[in-house]
Amino acid sequence: MTKAKLLMIQGTSSGAGKSTLVTAFCRIFNDKGYQVVPFKAQNMSSNIYITNKTVGMISLAQAIQAIASRKNPDTRMNPILLKPLGDYRSRVILGGKYYSEMHAKEYYERFILQKGLSLILNALDSLRKENDIVVIEGAGSPAEINISKYDAANMLLAEKVCAPVIICSDIERGGCFASIVGTMKLLKPIHSHLVKGFLINKFRGDISLLDPAIKSVQKITRKQVLGVIPKLDFHLPEEDSLDSRSTNKQEQPRESWDGHINLLAKAVNKSINIQRIMTKVIGLM
Repeated sequence: MTKAKLLMIQGTSSGAGKSTLVTAFCRIFNDKGYQVVPFKAQNMSSNIYITNKTVGMISLAQAIQAIASRKNPDTRMNPILLKPLGDYRSRVILGGKYYSEMHAKEYYERFILQKGLSLILNALDSLRKENDIVVIEGAGSPAEINISKYDAANMLLAEKVCAPVIICSDIERGGCFASIVGTMKLLKPIHSHLVKGFLINKFRGDISLLDPAIKSVQKITRKQVLGVIPKLDFHLPEEDSLDSRSTNKQEQPRESWDGHINLLAKAVNKSINIQRIMTKVIGLM
């Protein structure tokens, strides 16, 4: 049985736009006729979606990405959900069901590699058997060297499944190019080899002004910038655990998401080299 191709979107930081880009890619690929599905190994979020099929919990971001894929939200799309409780403790949801409450130290040192990683790989493998493409969202930054050996949501996962990686960076925050270069410098060689290029996100202004910086980054990293995405105005629920607006409520009806997803996908598709990504990064013919 042929397994789905993979594309992993990582970021130079939290809030770089990973969730948004995965949503856009899911709709773009589905519009091109592919069976596509989102996946996030581990998500820390207070914004929860209750799936209808299994009455399980996943992050709202993966539910939106599922709708972008024209699929029903499924607990396999987010096998580990961490609902933050404060003081470095989280409620751990496995496969949509409550498992335990853990301190971050216990989670990293006694759980994620011993039990969590196999759950992640099994969920991903199951989705790959049913689809053409799985678009994987990373978490935070892959260059958090203090936890890199436990980081099952980023390069550890990419290495296990040989997923090609595109790294996105938020230029609106400043330090975009430094964060790209710094991220690459901190990655292990085996992981930097998996990176196939970069996306610059949330840009305002004349793109030609970025040309000197893009050329410098490409020379230093020997990787291509695959697109510059403008700051987009769309209205989908926030998912990031750092967002003060996060709640447990699905504030917008599911029916309202589709139009915003279409607008997002159209804008991203115009701003990236989608043909290069499909052929050179993912390996689609």
